[in-house]
Amino acid sequence: MPNLENLKKQAKLILRWHRERHYPVAAQIREHLPRYLNMPDSEILAAGFKLSDAQEMVARQQGFDSWQALKTGLSTTSLKVKSSPSKATIVSAESQLFVTDIKRSCEFFCEKLGFSLEFSYGRPPYYAQVGRDAARLNLRCVERPVIESTVRDREELLSVSMTVATADAIKLLFLEFRSAGVAFHQTLKTQPWGAKNFVVKDPDGNLLLFAAPAN
Repeated sequence: MPNLENLKKQAKLILRWHRERHYPVAAQIREHLPRYLNMPDSEILAAGFKLSDAQEMVARQQGFDSWQALKTGLSTTSLKVKSSPSKATIVSAESQLFVTDIKRSCEFFCEKLGFSLEFSYGRPPYYAQVGRDAARLNLRCVERPVIESTVRDREELLSVSMTVATADAIKLLFLEFRSAGVAFHQTLKTQPWGAKNFVVKDPDGNLLLFAAPAN
């Protein structure tokens, strides 16, 4: 259960990031506060933003409509929850891809693979995140490839593996990517170990596996 004091600190941190024009926070503000929905990052960071706005944002991240609703919800929940969890639970993991051109990579993932840009940071950008459904990929700009391309292809060194729920879904995804003109390192096939998968190659040669159960 979230701690109210920690959520207060989180709101103050968001406010400080906004004041310091920390670009990644603009995407978070746009995602959670509808009044900023159609504003670009620069306008969000230049707009008025108060502690109450940051608190509302934190509340919405936690599934509440307002800061007051969050406080009421936490108060009610605290009466029901008497013990702390026995161990921490990892709730998500994100892959990091090394790319030589952030703009080119973001365009590839958004225009070809149906991802959306979560945020882009730096001028020029050197770090970004793209997402589709529950998948999140972090893109880190480097001057040159960190893995020699012939070795990567020969050894099939995957950069990330993403999974859909059914064999029908993986076929739909494959057809979607093929229609978009995506370059495949491996087309859709059924593997001996009971999976259907295909491998996409991004503009930097990173191998992206998409998989599903065969049945």
